[in-house]
Amino acid sequence: MMNYSFLPKNYYRMPTHFGPSLGPRQGLDGRRYACIDSPNATAYKATFCAEKEELEKLLPPDFSLRAPYTVTFEFNYCTNIEWLAGRGYNTFGVSIPATYNGTADTVHGDLLLVLWENMADPIITGREDLGFSKIYCELPEAQTIGNDVICRASWDGFEFASLRLKGLCEIDIEEKAADVEEAEPSEGLLHYKYMPKTGCPGEADAEYAVLTPADWPNMKLEHARQAETATLVINRGTWEQLPTLVHIVSCLSELTLGECIQAKMTKSRGAKDLSDQRILR
Repeated sequence: MMNYSFLPKNYYRMPTHFGPSLGPRQGLDGRRYACIDSPNATAYKATFCAEKEELEKLLPPDFSLRAPYTVTFEFNYCTNIEWLAGRGYNTFGVSIPATYNGTADTVHGDLLLVLWENMADPIITGREDLGFSKIYCELPEAQTIGNDVICRASWDGFEFASLRLKGLCEIDIEEKAADVEEAEPSEGLLHYKYMPKTGCPGEADAEYAVLTPADWPNMKLEHARQAETATLVINRGTWEQLPTLVHIVSCLSELTLGECIQAKMTKSRGAKDLSDQRILR
C-alpha cells in the first residue's frame, strides 16, 4: 500500500489528499506572490471613544487594554489580487488597542476582534494558516452620496452594520504619512488563534496569540481623504435573522461609543503575503 506523505515546508490545509494547498502564500509549483503593485485597496475607517470596562471584557488571556480606549471599524475593498488571479473581495473589521504580555514577548498593537469577509477562500486561508478571526458576511460595494460614503454589512439579506463617513475632503498624502508616523505606536495587528479539538467541547487543538507585524514595505499610499465625522449603526438582530452571528453582533451593539476621533478614506497599492506572521510566546 502506498499512502501519501507531507512535503516539508509546504502549506497544507484540508483536504490534504490532493497535495499542497493553493493560496496567498503558495501558488502552482510553489509560486510566491510579490504583492508589489497589487492588490489595490480602498479603505474606510473610523475610530470612536469607548468604555474601558466594556472593552476589557473582550480581551483573551494574557492581553491588556492600552490607551487610548477606542474601537476602530474598517471596511476594505480589495481588487486585482494576484493569488485570486486578479479577482477581489471585501472586508469589515473591528479592532481595539491592546498589549500582549507573554512569557517571552510583550507586544503593543491592535487586537483584531473580528474580520468579516465576503469570500470563502481568504476566510479559510486566513483562519487556518494565520489565526485571523475571520467569518463570512455580505459586503456590497460602498455607496457614495456627494461627499459622504456609506459602507454596509449584512448576512442573508439582514443588514447588521453600516458606517457612514461624512464630509470627506482631500488631504495631502505627505501630510497623511506624517500623521501616521506620529500616531500612537503599534507594532502590528494582534490575533488570538483558537482551533477546537474534535469531540472535546471547550478544549483546543491550537490556542495562542499571533502577530501581523506592522511593516508593509510594498504598500504605497496613493490617495487620502479626511472625514468631518462618522456614524456607526449596529442592528443587533434576532437569532432567526443572524443564527450564527447574533452573539457577536449583539455584543458590538452594546458597546457605548463616544466621539468619533478620526475618520478617513485611503487608497493604496501593494501589500505582503503575510508570511511574516508569527506566534507570540
